[in-house]
Amino acid sequence: MSAIRRIGLVQQAVGSDLDRNLARAESAVREAAARGAQLVCLQELFRTRYFPQVEDASLFELAETIPGPTTERMAKLAADAGIVLIVPLFEKRAAGLYHNSAVVFERDGTQLAHYRKMHIPDDPMFYEKFYFTPGDLGFHCVETSVGRIGVLICWDQWFPEAARLLALDGAELLFYPTAIGYLDGESDSENAAMRDSWQTVQRGHAIANGVFVCAANRVGDEGGGVRFWGSSFVADPQGRLLAQASDSSEETLVVECDLGRIETQRRGWPFLRDRRVDAYADLLARFRR
Repeated sequence: MSAIRRIGLVQQAVGSDLDRNLARAESAVREAAARGAQLVCLQELFRTRYFPQVEDASLFELAETIPGPTTERMAKLAADAGIVLIVPLFEKRAAGLYHNSAVVFERDGTQLAHYRKMHIPDDPMFYEKFYFTPGDLGFHCVETSVGRIGVLICWDQWFPEAARLLALDGAELLFYPTAIGYLDGESDSENAAMRDSWQTVQRGHAIANGVFVCAANRVGDEGGGVRFWGSSFVADPQGRLLAQASDSSEETLVVECDLGRIETQRRGWPFLRDRRVDAYADLLARFRR
């Protein structure tokens, strides 16, 4: 089997009409599949606006169960398009218990994996702790027909421990569905620095772990003080950008990833070989001093 995999990332602006958002995402997934994508990743909370810009208890009504209407429709889409599909959504687990989650479907529509976001931010215009319970399913890869993948969500992308654990679980490709953007009231230089930090830390995960990193972000202004900067990208195991989307418009990327690069990179830069696993126990402490 060829080591080349074609990865699709959907970057969209999102409105208030949930059904329209869903239909537009379906259309973009079908477009990516028609362009040869074997796996497609949607952005974080793809069906709704990024509602955590405010704290409003009525917005819990946006959540749905897994399985539920969106996952059932996306499972059918994966089967119809013949692709692996990563679907992030607002999960209602039980009355009063909600998660920021993602589901992975195989190309026959079978649900392969369910991930709940582990790191939950609480910052101005990113009030996620009001809505989401921290995940309890851990960091685990899933074997798909496209390769062994790991899925993390947005704030998770800042934590090297999460990427490393997935690499140690055999990940070849890491996916980060995301909702992040420029903040009103910040200077242009500060916003540019934040965007650069966002990309740099993820490219660092690719390098440190010798894996492909694929980030799918939303784009546009949904009100509330954040203008989402898009810039969805794929980086190879050396951290090189294979493709990057616009920071201001919708785009669907389809990117070739040669999984053979993983072995080549790890032979040259054998970070996993040289880890001092006997000396890292203090990483389990909140703070060392």
